Amino acid sequence: MSEPLALHYQDNGSGDTLPLVVLHGLFGSADNWRSHVKQWQERRRVIAVDLRNHGRSPHAPAMDYASMAEDVIALLDTLGIERCDLLGHSMGGKVAISVARLVPERLASLIVADIAPVAYRHGHDSIFAAMRRVEEGRPGSRKEADSLMAEHVETPAIRMFLATNLVRGEDGGVMHWRVGLDEIESAYSDIVAEPAGEGTFDGPSLVLRGLHSDYVTDELLPRTREILTQADIVTLDAGHWLHAETPEAFQTAVNEFLNQRPS
Repeated sequence: MSEPLALHYQDNGSGDTLPLVVLHGLFGSADNWRSHVKQWQERRRVIAVDLRNHGRSPHAPAMDYASMAEDVIALLDTLGIERCDLLGHSMGGKVAISVARLVPERLASLIVADIAPVAYRHGHDSIFAAMRRVEEGRPGSRKEADSLMAEHVETPAIRMFLATNLVRGEDGGVMHWRVGLDEIESAYSDIVAEPAGEGTFDGPSLVLRGLHSDYVTDELLPRTREILTQADIVTLDAGHWLHAETPEAFQTAVNEFLNQRPS
């Protein structure tokens, strides 16, 4: 396990309730959650985090879940947050489960969006190929970058999502990735692995899954409930990016879960 990194974060809102900490998925960032944060911050403090090698956070070789969980725990310490509600999507969901298993006393509740606490097969080869093609092609615009990615990724929505990681060089010329692509690709086997920690999380938990996603199938529910012993399972009419595909239903499910327990 590496030394914790000082993660970049966005701190919004206030209130008497416990803070809600939000962790994005692979190739995501805190920026992807702006519309949700805007609604949550009307009632509570919300901290949206850039995980290591993502967004504006530092890059580092290690991507194991123990290291990423320690980054989040160190951020909670820095912010003086003793307890929080923790939400994570996909890879961020595995980080959240890791935090819950390592320091359960720090969580009032856990929300996991479309991921199970299991190891997955490798499945991002076309994504890596598309992103490497952009590096090779040195595009001067997002339109050029999209054309390069289209050689490997057919779905426009996926290309649009990946493009949120594109930034222009300081000279205003070639666009490049702000994610630590080398680090992510080298450590990909750790990213598809199980969450860190041992034992169960026995606190309140909500698992949101997409009806049209294969990340949390019925076959994976027993293992999910084995680790998250108090889990409520809610299925939304969406795919893997359920918070973007069905934002209102996602908001409703999260809010109902948070509102049914004392702060």
